[in-house]
Amino acid sequence: MHCLSQIADAFRAAAPSCDDWSLRLVAEETEHLEVRQDVVEPSVLGRSLGAMVSIILGAGVGYAATSDLSARGLRDAAERAADWARVHARLGLFDAALVPRSRLRAEYRSPVREPWDGMPLADKLALLQHANRSLAIDDRILDWSAWLAYRRLEQLLVTSAGAHVSQVFESVHPGLLAVANAGNQTQRRHGGGADTGRQGGLEALALHGFLEEAPRVAEEAIALLEAPECPTQVCDLVLMPSQMTLQIHESIGHPLELDRILGDERNYAGTSFVTPAMFGHYRYGSDLLNVTFDPTVAGELASGVADDDGTPASREYLIRDGVLERPIGGRLSQARAALPGAACSRASGWERPPIDRMGNINLEPGAGSLTDLVARVEHGVLMDTNRSWSIDDSRNKFQFGCELGRLIEAGELKGLVRNPGYRGLSADFWRSLDGVGGREALEVGGVRNCGKGEPNQSIYVGHASPPCLFRRVAVFGGGE
Repeated sequence: MHCLSQIADAFRAAAPSCDDWSLRLVAEETEHLEVRQDVVEPSVLGRSLGAMVSIILGAGVGYAATSDLSARGLRDAAERAADWARVHARLGLFDAALVPRSRLRAEYRSPVREPWDGMPLADKLALLQHANRSLAIDDRILDWSAWLAYRRLEQLLVTSAGAHVSQVFESVHPGLLAVANAGNQTQRRHGGGADTGRQGGLEALALHGFLEEAPRVAEEAIALLEAPECPTQVCDLVLMPSQMTLQIHESIGHPLELDRILGDERNYAGTSFVTPAMFGHYRYGSDLLNVTFDPTVAGELASGVADDDGTPASREYLIRDGVLERPIGGRLSQARAALPGAACSRASGWERPPIDRMGNINLEPGAGSLTDLVARVEHGVLMDTNRSWSIDDSRNKFQFGCELGRLIEAGELKGLVRNPGYRGLSADFWRSLDGVGGREALEVGGVRNCGKGEPNQSIYVGHASPPCLFRRVAVFGGGE
């Protein structure tokens, strides 16, 4: 798209006089194609290119962003950053000596087997129209759509200490939606990759069974219209990987973000029930709970070689055998809190500074299949695909709704139930974990709209999990 190295070389040659500087260049392109109710929607194209300049002067650090990548534009940004560094030296909460100074030289590129540009636009639209025809199977399907979204993000970080970190991330996100209605009852089902995400190219279509999924999505939306309400009871609960993604995200990922624990996010995204004193001994879940920060999984949404501060990425246990080991915090937060962390300082774009963010937060597999988990349930409910979520400011008390439920009786899956939901407290819930599916049942996915920070930053986050079994959970239905 652009030669970021040439821009970096020009800045390096005329870098300002300071104790330390960094330049992070980001070029992003996006495309969204959709056919809804057999009508081709307007395509949405996005292009973005800019830089974040950080300057350290004495005890202060400052940053400034610009889309003017000329020599003058970058020089002006550096001057603004230096002005803010002087302010920070007087008023900041920490000494700039704690700010990481990367020397890393590394490269990363997403694994892509079928490039986005390898399929003509007409063929992509024909594919989406085919999917639409497969969704509109009944007069009760009132709304239906199929889409393809593409994103390419190229980043280059250079520093006065000698770092040169080049990373290119690509992803294709397909999706299907069917909304069914009968009288006062409306139900929806997603599929074809809509509730997940991975790095890569158009091979995502085959990976998620895009066209093959369409009839099932529509059939389940219709079947849910006639299904009974999910019963309100305390019973066993089996969560499919699609719902485990959000459960991990909200009640493990966000509570363990170190800037939340330090109080930096209290006015916006909230704090955490986790305190610094808990690390190393707190019983977060049962012995079956093993959660890693893992940027090495091929194709997962947040895989990469380094974070946006230039910290080398490595796999780390956050929770091991149910015991809390380390938070999700970058090197600056680690230094402030005197705690270990991970390579997780990330920004949503060139106009935002890196902050503590989730990367790939994965629940490690256990043993056995979904069938094995279900066989251990005398009376319970299986739930799939998130529909709604609510969690308090300390990421503790939660309530989640799902699109689809199935009753479990005497170790066997029975009929559908509609509007299933469940609630609990984070630690109590994870301590009730009594079954974790094996590697053969593990699914790699993630979310593409994780929001945090002021001004807000929305980023891609990876999550991998097998289906899991929880005992004695408060389950409820949506009512009439």
